[in-house]
Order: sequence, then C-alpha cells, then structure tokens
Amino acid sequence: MHKIRLTLAAMTLAGGLHGVALAQEPPPPPGGAGLLTWTPEQQRYGYRNMEKVTAVHVVPRGTHVKELPLAPRQIDPKWTWNGAPQTVASYMAAMDTSAVVVLKDGKIVLERYGLDRKPDERWTSFSVAKSVTATLVGVAIKDGKIKSLDDAVTDYIPELKGGAYEGVTVRQLLTMTSGVKWNEDYTDLNSDVARAGVVPGEPGMNPIVSYMRKLPREAEPGTKFVYKTGETDLAGVLVSNAVGKPLSQYLSEKVWAPYGMEQDAIWVDDPAGHERGGCCMSMTARDYARIGQFMLEGGKVNGQDVLPPGWVADATRAHQSFPPGGVETGYGYFWWIIDGGYAAEGIFGQQIFVYPAEKLVIAVNSAWPVASKDELWQAQAAFAQAVRAAAK
Repeated sequence: MHKIRLTLAAMTLAGGLHGVALAQEPPPPPGGAGLLTWTPEQQRYGYRNMEKVTAVHVVPRGTHVKELPLAPRQIDPKWTWNGAPQTVASYMAAMDTSAVVVLKDGKIVLERYGLDRKPDERWTSFSVAKSVTATLVGVAIKDGKIKSLDDAVTDYIPELKGGAYEGVTVRQLLTMTSGVKWNEDYTDLNSDVARAGVVPGEPGMNPIVSYMRKLPREAEPGTKFVYKTGETDLAGVLVSNAVGKPLSQYLSEKVWAPYGMEQDAIWVDDPAGHERGGCCMSMTARDYARIGQFMLEGGKVNGQDVLPPGWVADATRAHQSFPPGGVETGYGYFWWIIDGGYAAEGIFGQQIFVYPAEKLVIAVNSAWPVASKDELWQAQAAFAQAVRAAAK
C-alpha cells in the first residue's frame, strides 16, 4: 500500500556536562483546512514536507528515469508587466516562486529555483492533482474498468444513491456540471471546500462521500458549471472503486513508473486514508514538467497508449466556455483551457502549462500569500506568454 505517516517531535539531548541541543526542525504546521492559513514560513516548510504534516500514500517511481536533456539554446525571457520591466529572477522573487522548469521539444530550455528549494525537493500541487485524477479516469476507461463517461456516478459510488448525485454522469462530474450546490471559498473555514476533507463521516463510509451525499441540488445536471474540489475527490474514489486499487498504486503502475518519473511522489490522504483526488500530490519540479510532457505526447508510455483514442484532445477542449477577458477561456476534464493550450492549476501558484502546437511545457511552483487572486494568475499568465515568445 506504500502508505506512510510521519510526525515531528522536538529532539534535545539532555544531560552531560553541557546539555548540548541537537538541531531542531520547526514543528509541523497544522494540516487539514489549516493549511489554507499557513504563514509564509509554514508554507515554505510544509509545501516541501507534506509527509511530515499529514498522512500520505507514496507513488513509487520505476527503475528508469525519462531523461530531460538540456537544450543547446537556453532562454532568458524579459517582458513588461504593469509598466515595469521583468526578468525571470524578478518575477520569481515577487511571486514567491520556488521552481520553474520549461521544456521545448522535450528538452529543458529554462530551469530555476527559489525559496532555497533544491532540484530534488518535492513541492505540493494542490489542485494540479485534479488533472492527474481525471487522467486516471481515462486510464481506467482504456482498461475497461470504467465502461463509459456516460455511466452514472452512482454505478461506482453506490453510497451516493438517493441524493443530489442521483442521475449525474461521470462526464458531468469531470466537467463540474453536476448541479450540486457547493461553496469553494478558500478564505472561509466553514465553506464546503474547507470542511469536506475534515468532517467525520458516517461509520464505514468514506468521509468525503458522506459529506458530498448530503449536499442539495441547485441545478439540473449538465446545466451549470461550479468549481467543486469535492467532486474531484469523488472522482478519485470512483477510480479506486472501479480498479480495486489505491490511486497511488494505479498511478504508479500505469504512468509514474513506466513513463520514468525521477522520484517517488506522495499523495495526501483524506481522514479515511484514501488519497484525495482533488488535492495535494507532491513531486519534483521536473516531474511536474514530465506530467505536462506526458500529456503533450498524447498519453503514451513506451510508445503504447495508456489512454483511450482521442482522450487528451477531448479532456483538454472547452466543455464549458467562459466569458472573454479572463486568463482561462474554458474548462475540460479537470483541465483549464487557456490561449493556445491547456493548464493544470493549483492554489497558491502551482501550474503546468501545455502548448501542444509549440511542443512547450511550463511548470511553476509557488507559495503565494493568498490562495487565489486574479492579479496573481494574470501575472503568471504574462510570465507564460513571455516564455512562449522566448522559446519560439
């Protein structure tokens, strides 16, 4: 099962002539909904040490590593944002960025680190994990474990029968159009997004399933888009129920190990010990980039399809379109649609940009002072545009 839980305790050496104190790590910051209110110091420690904060599953790497060779030409983007000249260094400092890795034609054209992060250190993904979960839905369809996106969600999570998820399809779950009422306010610790992963569930039932099945319906399925982390957690439960394995094991067997990720990843558990489909994988910056490269290559491992024909194109097109003027133009299967491509996005500044026509992948990790703010996403999008221009 590769499940681990680590907790820190202060360590001191008492006694002896001098009572010498051993080096101490800081106490772990609070887990659960508390991570939404971490201080900058707690972010910088916790984001790279999630296994010391809460229970996790390990996603084992394999015996080989997919090489990401350095391109002969490295890029050094320069651009203007809000009237001020920008460089990669000034951007990373202003945006509390811990890593940037850019791949062009599968080769590294830019790699930088900040916040004292080392290349072999992992960093939490927040909602970037959603895009991985959606990809595992595709893998399970290819394996015949999920018959169709038009199947009822209750076929795979029977505990949801009789509630607002009755009649909702897997496709509607992936496009966040279930019609179930939900509050995704990261600043409100009483919101659904804060409570769903920590409120105790009914005996013998996954606590997130227990929470979600009690929610009311506000619209007919398929008619209204509302971003709901809880539904991506449900998608994770759906996949593990369908394949009969933990998400971490399934991901390792199908993608992580055979594709050649460089390090084990970790995936944060819910209170019942099930990986959260909607949150918090941790991996190296290069492995973030490899996820983007895997999608760019059409979801192939060693030349073999692990996703159904046309899955990547279908998952990364706009099933929901948004009004013009925003950073995102639409939403696919837990992937955001952007100008020229698509992206996996996580709060506090985690993102994988994929631009298929340009064969370009941009991975960014950050520790923003707030979970989400339009100006921050716009600044990150401007950085991506500058990278695109420099990489041409």
